[in-house]
Amino acid sequence: MFYKSLKTTVGAALGAAILATSVAAAEFPTRDIRLIVPWPAGGGADAISRKISNIAEQNLPKSIYVENIAGAVTATGLIQMTSARPDGHTVGVLTYDSVITLPRGQMVPGYSLDNMKPIARITSEADAIVVSKHSGIESYEDLIARAKENPGQVRVGVAPKGSGPYLSVMQLEKLLDVDFNVITYAGSSAAEAEALLSGELDAAISSLGDFSGLLASGDAKGVVELTSVQNATYTDVPTLKSKGHDLQTGSFIILAAPANTPDDAVATLETTFKAAYDTPEFQDWLAQVGVTADWLGSDEVVAWIDDLQTKTFALMDELEL
Repeated sequence: MFYKSLKTTVGAALGAAILATSVAAAEFPTRDIRLIVPWPAGGGADAISRKISNIAEQNLPKSIYVENIAGAVTATGLIQMTSARPDGHTVGVLTYDSVITLPRGQMVPGYSLDNMKPIARITSEADAIVVSKHSGIESYEDLIARAKENPGQVRVGVAPKGSGPYLSVMQLEKLLDVDFNVITYAGSSAAEAEALLSGELDAAISSLGDFSGLLASGDAKGVVELTSVQNATYTDVPTLKSKGHDLQTGSFIILAAPANTPDDAVATLETTFKAAYDTPEFQDWLAQVGVTADWLGSDEVVAWIDDLQTKTFALMDELEL
C-alpha cells in the first residue's frame, strides 16, 4: 500500500516537473536577457550588438540589455557569460579574438569554446587600412611608397599580438616587402580611432565599420580593404585584390550562450535574432556603416568556426605567431 502510494506520489511529482519544464521553455524568456559585449562601449562590436538587440527585443516579452565587460582580449566578459545559469537569459558576443587569439594562445585559464553553445553569426567584416588626415597619405600607393622609403617609420595601429589585425599587418609586411612601425592597442578599435584623430598614428587596421565615424567626418580615409570583394558602401575604397594581391582577413560577430543552455531556448534566440537580422532597418543600418551582413545559423556556425581555426592556426604556424 505504501509502495503504491509512493509510486503515485513520485509519478505525480515527475509529471509536474516535466510540465513545469515544458511551460518554462514555452514561456522563455521569463526575465530580461543580458547580452555581454566583451569590448568597451563605442567600438564596432558594441554598435552592432546594440542595434540588433534593440530590434530583436521588439518581438520578445522581455528586454535585451547590453553590458560591456572588457578585459583579457574578450575572455573576462565571456567567462562571465559561460559561468551564468545556462537558461538562455545570458548571451555573449564573440569576435575574432574570442575564436582565434584566446584558444590559440591558451592564455586565460578557464576560457574555452567548449563552454559555449553558438547561436548564430551575424556579420563579417574585412580588415582595412585607414589613414589619418594628419599623415598626408592619400592613397594605398602613397602608404606603401612611404613605408618603403622610410622603413620602420610609418606608424600603424593594430590590436594586440595574435589578433586578426596583427596577423594582417604581419602578412602585409611579408607580402609587400615593407617594414611598418607596428603599435598595438588593447581594447576595442575606439583606442585606435582616437590615435588616428590626434595624429598619434599614421594608419590603423580594422574594419571600415569600426572607423565609420572618422571616415564620415573626413578625419580619416580608407585606402584599401583586405578582400577581393568591393565594399558596396565604401565604393571609393579599393580592394587589395584590385592592387594585385590576394589576401583576405577580417573579423565577425557571433552570438553564443553557455554550453548547457536548452536547445529550445537557443532556438528561440536564433529565431528572434534572425528576424531582427532580416529587417530592412538592420540591413540598411549595416550598409550605412559598411559592415557585411553574413548570417549563419547555430548548426552552420559550429562547422565554420572549426574550419576557420584549422586554416588560421596553420597560417600562424607559418608566420611563427
